[in-house]
Amino acid sequence: MTPKISIILTSYNHEQFIRESIESVLNQSYPHFELLILDDHSTDESWSIIQSYHDSRIHTYQNATNFGTCYIKEAFGDFPLGAYIAVTHSDDIWEQDKLEKQVHLLENHQEYATVFSHAKIINEKGEDYSNTRNFYYAIFNQPNRSRHEWLRYFFMRGNVLCNPSAMMRKQPFLELNTYKGLYQLSDMSLWVQLCLLYEIHVIQEKLVRFRVRDDAANMSGNRPETRIRHRFEITRILDFYKQINSTKDLLAIFPEAQRYLHQNNKDILYALGKVAVEISPEKTIQLFGLNLLYDALNDDTRARKLEKYQQFNLKEFVKLTGNIDVFSNELIHTLTQEIDKGKEKELFYSKSRSWRFTEPLRNLMRHWRNAIRKN
Repeated sequence: MTPKISIILTSYNHEQFIRESIESVLNQSYPHFELLILDDHSTDESWSIIQSYHDSRIHTYQNATNFGTCYIKEAFGDFPLGAYIAVTHSDDIWEQDKLEKQVHLLENHQEYATVFSHAKIINEKGEDYSNTRNFYYAIFNQPNRSRHEWLRYFFMRGNVLCNPSAMMRKQPFLELNTYKGLYQLSDMSLWVQLCLLYEIHVIQEKLVRFRVRDDAANMSGNRPETRIRHRFEITRILDFYKQINSTKDLLAIFPEAQRYLHQNNKDILYALGKVAVEISPEKTIQLFGLNLLYDALNDDTRARKLEKYQQFNLKEFVKLTGNIDVFSNELIHTLTQEIDKGKEKELFYSKSRSWRFTEPLRNLMRHWRNAIRKN
């Protein structure tokens, strides 16, 4: 008999944490689950620790090489998953009653496809996180929103839902697509797809302990490569919004779109494009909007209707592309000019006899000012 819950635990090089993560699952107060552990070819002792468990509830799989992620369908194929799917990672910890509370909510609220919770942030040592300025400190402690409100929030501000807190019904889980190449924002990809179809709920309790690693070592930590990768992946996730196929849904997410929908021509993607270039200063979102308008302009049937009913045409589009600097070219140009001016000034002064002659006096005045400030 298939257990009620299939728990997916992803693992990679967390030998110092994984035992605590596994134990937090095995010790749940709700007993009807199986634990599917997917290891991404760890090079430390993680796999040995995983293999040391001899519990009939545990099923394991290890990638042949390090792929950067693990895919449940590739790992376990047609494995008969339970009615609910929960996810966790090898450095996170569940509170003992997490599953119990989430199963209770889902079984009493058929309107929700997925339930999340708040999360307590801990450091590498498992202690409560004390840095209130850290990105993660309170980001997962979110209020409840309708699916349309969530879609707007994701569009404008990004992901704030805690992946290891999620429990999802099986059918929605099977309907979601996972995309190779979405490494940074794979969670957000799922939540956007989910909210395009279903309502979700956030339990207002901290049922997960989410570990923040030192030196921003988390997959989504604030590092140069994650900031760079984030921009590309956002462009792919924004494409999901093209699936909005009713004016009712569009206006529930973006009420501003009303002024771009004519009673004789309710072009949803045109309205979405206009909204995208106007409501956000984020360049990636503006580029998404310009691309939607470009597509509309190059569909002859749509273009004729847009010019007739919304007075949108090539001239208006060209004006937009000249005003919306999605690649910050003008900022880069201005900064380059300022740097060049600074170099010219430095070169001029370096060759000036009077500037070299007065340098000791300038140094003396600088030391004198510093002394006055200290006193």
